[in-house]
Amino acid sequence: MKTLIRCPWCEGFDLYRQYHDTEWGVPLHDSRALFELLILEGAQAGLSWSTVLKKRGGYREAFNHFDPKKIAKYDDKKIAELLANPGIIRNRLKVAATIANAKAYLALEKSGQPFNQFLWSFVRNKPIQNKRRQPREVPASSPESDAMSKALLKAGFKFVGTTICYAFMQASGMINDHLISCHRHAEVKKKVNPLLL
Repeated sequence: MKTLIRCPWCEGFDLYRQYHDTEWGVPLHDSRALFELLILEGAQAGLSWSTVLKKRGGYREAFNHFDPKKIAKYDDKKIAELLANPGIIRNRLKVAATIANAKAYLALEKSGQPFNQFLWSFVRNKPIQNKRRQPREVPASSPESDAMSKALLKAGFKFVGTTICYAFMQASGMINDHLISCHRHAEVKKKVNPLLL
């Protein structure tokens, strides 16, 4: 049986490999799913993605499956409940940012700007196909993530610095940063963007 070659960062445990093989880098266009991913990338700040991935189920349960309308209404009682929940990363600033981000998301949508279209505009609705050979070639940010970060901050989002935005763009398939030796590079490249149909 042929051994699959993967991006080195995902080698460590099965959940990580499964995430890499099925989700990371696949173009994501559902606004709610993109909102969830942006929140989780922000929760990762200062930590590893593996930590967040292990708690993703806990996050979905604690945050009403990332329903922005529900999150925007969270009060002090709910915040206290979240900060006592071991199923998530209990950081007051990150919990507050999630609520602020839900409100910013709703404001954006109310203005007539669908969240998915807003985010994908930073790559002109087409995934950037990189051809990286070594992990050291992968940057921490890009002009596109700089622009996204600036626009999200202006719209009222929190925990959306350019490094977080770059990781978000990689994960959501806006950027294909699978190494060219990785079995997923070519597979991800074939994915069609419905925004272009």
